[in-house]
Amino acid sequence: MEQLVRVREVYEDGTAQVLCIRESACSGDCHKCSGCGAVKQSMLLRAVNAIGAKPGQLVMVTSESAPVLRGAAVLYLLPVMLFILGYLLGAAWWNAGALCGGAGFLLGIALAVVYDRLVVKKRNTVYTITGYAGKDAAVSVTKGDNDLD
Repeated sequence: MEQLVRVREVYEDGTAQVLCIRESACSGDCHKCSGCGAVKQSMLLRAVNAIGAKPGQLVMVTSESAPVLRGAAVLYLLPVMLFILGYLLGAAWWNAGALCGGAGFLLGIALAVVYDRLVVKKRNTVYTITGYAGKDAAVSVTKGDNDLD
């Protein structure tokens, strides 16, 4: 995953603090759809400063996609799979497929919550500054770089 961010502070250990603006999936164009109330969130992240960026510069930050995909699989697939498994086992052995399926779904939700809390504690996502914002990066930003000021 790549994002355009602004460097806030540079540290001697080869990392930098960067400001990232998170928007909703609809890009926050609320005037186009009668206002959904989406709010932009500012996040301060620590990234490996592989290119020696300086404070105030717009840079591209990348992160691994694997943790995001793993989290999505746990959140979406695990409850559905446990529902199907519970339904099939419950229907075959106890003639209570819907009840066992619902219990499997709730177990999947509980496991997803536990997984989320473990991931938040570990903070194992590594961000790396990979390049400066060029022409291509500036075009991809719909709101302009003033959002990162």
